[in-house]
This record gives sequence, C-alpha cells and structure tokens, in this order.
Amino acid sequence: MSRVLAVATALPGPPRDQDAITQVVAPLVAGDDARTAGLLRRVHRSSGVRTRHLALDPGEYAGIRDFGHANDLYLAVGTDLAERAVHEALSGAGVHPADVDLVLFTSVTGIGAPSVDATLVGRLGMRDDVKRLPSFGLGCAGGAAGLARVHDYLVGHPDGTALLVCLELCSLTLQHSDRDPAALVANGLFGDGAAAAVVVGPAHPAAAAARGPRIEDTRSRLVPGTSGELGWRIGASGFRIVLSAEVPDVVRAEVATDVKRLLAGQGLEPRDVTRWVVHAGGPRILDAVEEALDLPADALDASRESLAAVGNLSSASVLDVLGRTLRTDPPPGSPGVLLAFGPGVGVETVLLRWSPTEG
Repeated sequence: MSRVLAVATALPGPPRDQDAITQVVAPLVAGDDARTAGLLRRVHRSSGVRTRHLALDPGEYAGIRDFGHANDLYLAVGTDLAERAVHEALSGAGVHPADVDLVLFTSVTGIGAPSVDATLVGRLGMRDDVKRLPSFGLGCAGGAAGLARVHDYLVGHPDGTALLVCLELCSLTLQHSDRDPAALVANGLFGDGAAAAVVVGPAHPAAAAARGPRIEDTRSRLVPGTSGELGWRIGASGFRIVLSAEVPDVVRAEVATDVKRLLAGQGLEPRDVTRWVVHAGGPRILDAVEEALDLPADALDASRESLAAVGNLSSASVLDVLGRTLRTDPPPGSPGVLLAFGPGVGVETVLLRWSPTEG
C-alpha cells in the first residue's frame, strides 16, 4: 500500500478575525441594504469560523474589476502559495523535487493553461518528464479524491513518488452585490490556502520507515439526483456558488453507507476507527457526519479546529485536517478514515492505517 510521507499547509498573509472580514464584505455584497447586511453578519457569526487567511489585503477586494482580473490574481498569488506548500511538504518528506514522478494538482477557484503545476515544475526543479495531472471540478472533495488517485497510480508504480497539490483562493470568487443566501453563507465560510502531500509506493525505500499513514483502500461515489445541490455557475463575472440548504441532509443520508462499505472491505466497522479526517465543510456538514456515523463528541475535533482557525479551504481542507490529526499521534496500526464531499454530490473516502506499523 502507498504511504504518506509528509503533509503541509501554506496560508496567505496573517490570520484575519472573522468579524473584521465581515465588516469588509458586508458593503461589497449588501451595499445600503441593511436587512441583507444584518443577515450576512448573522450567517458569518454562526459559521464556526473565528479567523481566516485571505489572498489579498481586505481593502483590495473592492478593486477587483472582473473575472479576468480575479483570475490573474489567482495565478499570481496562488502559484507562490502552492510553491510554499510543496516546498514544505518535500522538505518534510526528505524528497528532492527531481525525484517526483507524478504531480496531481487540484483546484476549483481559478483556471490556467498552462496550469499552476506546470509552473511549479520549473520553479522547484522537477524533471521535465514528470507526469502531471491537473484537475478542476472536484471542489471540496479534491483533496480526498487526489489522495485516492495518487494511490491508484502508485499501485502500478510501487517504487514511485507522487505529489498532491491543492490550491484554493476562495476569496477571489467574491461576487459584488450577490445577495443570494448561498453566497452569504459561502462568504463567511471559505478561506484561502494551499496544501501538499508527498506519497510513495510500497516498494519505495522510504515507505517502510515512514511515520505517515498507509493508504489501504479508497471509494468514490456520485449520489444520484444531487447534481444541482453543490458547485458553481460560471458566467461573465466569474464563479457564483451553488450551495443548497439540503447538502447536510444528503450527507446525513448517504455517508454511513459509503464509510461502511469502505470499511467492510477490510473487515472493519466504524467503531474500529480511531481518527476521523473529515473536510471542514461547515458546522452543519460536520454535525451530519457525526450523527450519521454515531461518532463520539470529540471525534471531529481536528475538523472543527481547522474550520475555526482557517475556514473551509475547499480541496485543501482535508489535508489541513490530516496534518492536524497526525500531530495527535493516532494509535499505531489502527485504522483511520479520511472523507470529503464535493460537487456531484460526490463522496470520496480513503481508508488509512496509522503508522508506524510493521512491514
């Protein structure tokens, strides 16, 4: 099985207090509409977020002119941020950039051709024959799906080294004067950041002694009839959030089936899992997971801590939660479950085995 050597998160600028962000966002979204401004403030206060990191200084968001301007900022700021995350992850893994065989890059808050990963190859000194797989559209599920697809590659390349890079600058998707309730929720929930993970195959020299978790199995599923519940509407002004109030109910109804099927393949049940690595989708999403799986009250502490400190980092969120989880020293040899939800509605689950283990 493949092995995670290191995980790193990079965040732009200093942490910004949620109330301070609200003061900046409210006039851009609500204008002189006191009712909308009041609703926005209430939604932000109930988001579970204390602080977030922003790609720009707060005062600069009023000057974003259009989709092209926002996307130029995404490429400029985001590439630097992704480089920081990758550099830290490679350093933590003790892996030279030239040893990377595959780069999987996922993002849903900006676009580029060549994509950000292509720029990183030259900046970091990776080989010019490194395989690349840029992905757009997985949304918040991108970190979990990325780990799963990297694992799939390493099954066929057991001595290989893969790099997963997640980049999301959610604040640059802010739509001025968008008073849709879903937009008000998103404006208070999502943060900016990048995350990277270095993963090696089972025959790699570093695999046996690695302290990171082993990836044992994965599962992907699209929930039928939910394609309109979560995603983007993309138009001249950029990305407009699609976020149905029913998404937590979808999670509550579906997640137990997916997790139990993943675990059953290894003869396990939810009660055997010692750590739950759930993307910080918001308080209602985390509550739905906790209720559906009948988890202990502290089972999602790492996810709630991530949400409070940095907001929902979309695809990068689950890697940030994984990094926090690893600092809690999970019981060696015990199973963990990593999961995230994205447009589709897609459910991505990954079965981990906490290290160190024998063999």
